[in-house]
Amino acid sequence: MAEIILALDVESLEVARTLVRPLRGRLRWVKVGLQLFAKHGPEAVDAFADLGFDVFLDLKLHDIPNTVASAIRGLRGRRCRLLTVHTAGGPAMLSAAVEASREALPEATILGVTVLTSMDAGQLAAAGVPREPHEQVSLLARMASHAGVQGFVCSPQELRLLRTELGPAPILVTPGIRAADAPPDDQSRTLTPAQAVASGATHLVVGRPILKAADPAAALLKMQVELGAPAL
Repeated sequence: MAEIILALDVESLEVARTLVRPLRGRLRWVKVGLQLFAKHGPEAVDAFADLGFDVFLDLKLHDIPNTVASAIRGLRGRRCRLLTVHTAGGPAMLSAAVEASREALPEATILGVTVLTSMDAGQLAAAGVPREPHEQVSLLARMASHAGVQGFVCSPQELRLLRTELGPAPILVTPGIRAADAPPDDQSRTLTPAQAVASGATHLVVGRPILKAADPAAALLKMQVELGAPAL
């Protein structure tokens, strides 16, 4: 059964805390991204772990292998359960990230970010990538899997492809989740929650549809009911 990860892409730790406190006991996962991490650092991870949430630390690390490994070792002891790196960093970087996480974050799973959901074929071509998004996702995920990466972030539209190519084991985390009648905002490749789960997602990253709802708790519950998963 897929789980919802609430994306806390907000301006401050205090705003994020205020938003999630009413959701304790109803939601397991929250995502700390660059916005909160840049302002508050590792304290942001601890803050939500202290509230009882599992933390998805979405830093999308992408640098030379030694730097990425050193950054991960610098997170030693932080209570994050998922951590992202960019698969475009290549097999040496990915192997270094996996090895460093085993040492410093043994309870965390490294997730490889394939192609951002804001990227379509035109954006890829402008960046010098001639392949269609699904072709690039496939290439990067297969390469990362061989390097030891056990989970991936992809758009909903590539979920079925990765399930077919990689089998049932990998965690597949997908942003770009929108209700059928909701605007896509800055996401180019989206699906509804039910469609994403049917395509093989294990975790759905949801932000604005819950955070900007008049009643975030009600919006979360509605999405959980749609997925057939009762709140915790």
